Amino acid sequence: MTENSLETAASDAAVASADAEPGGSTMHGVIDLLGALSYALLVAFFRLVEDASLSESLSDKAALAEMAVAEFGHFQLLRGKLQELHADPDEAMRPFVPAIDEFHARTAPSDWLESLVKAYVGDGMAVDFCRTVAELLEPQTSKLVLEVLKDTGHAEFAATRVREAIEADPAVAGRLALWARRLVGEALGQAQRVAAQREDLAALLAGGEVTQLGEIGRMFARLTDAHARRMAALGLGD
Repeated sequence: MTENSLETAASDAAVASADAEPGGSTMHGVIDLLGALSYALLVAFFRLVEDASLSESLSDKAALAEMAVAEFGHFQLLRGKLQELHADPDEAMRPFVPAIDEFHARTAPSDWLESLVKAYVGDGMAVDFCRTVAELLEPQTSKLVLEVLKDTGHAEFAATRVREAIEADPAVAGRLALWARRLVGEALGQAQRVAAQREDLAALLAGGEVTQLGEIGRMFARLTDAHARRMAALGLGD
């Protein structure tokens, strides 16, 4: 092998090393993931603030405001990690703004109960998804993702209020169950479209192989099964 060939091989190896994390996931895929999670958390912060303003109970207003602060803290952790990876947080989030905004636009709740179910469904599926993906990341990034998944109390808050509403008026259960199914359909549809559009993210979710999109489908199927169990526990199962 010539000296020039050795230099070229070394250069190629350096690029490959820079694009991969110790756990084998591509850096571009990790940045995509952190960007998507960052924007989702930022939106969650604003939604919690809005929900707090709509609540009639002062104690509920305070509880939701506290959860909003926690979600913003999680957003700041992810933003800091992106900066540590020499990625622009705004640029990392930007590709996911349309899908996340469209999901929320298509699933605008018509009342307080629908808002609570949306929070319960969204929190539950997001946590399941992120825990699954965290297993594919190198230890430091995995630890960070699990850190931002720490329970703010939002899901249990929503579940408690929904159970109370169903006990007071069992007739609302059917309407809320239909609403929950619609939310899941919209969430999975947007997630699958994003995975199809972002090749590096798809590779990360598939365990490193872009062509293993069937594995992504199986992951979404597991998320749906976990959601069904949560809904059954809430009294909104089929």
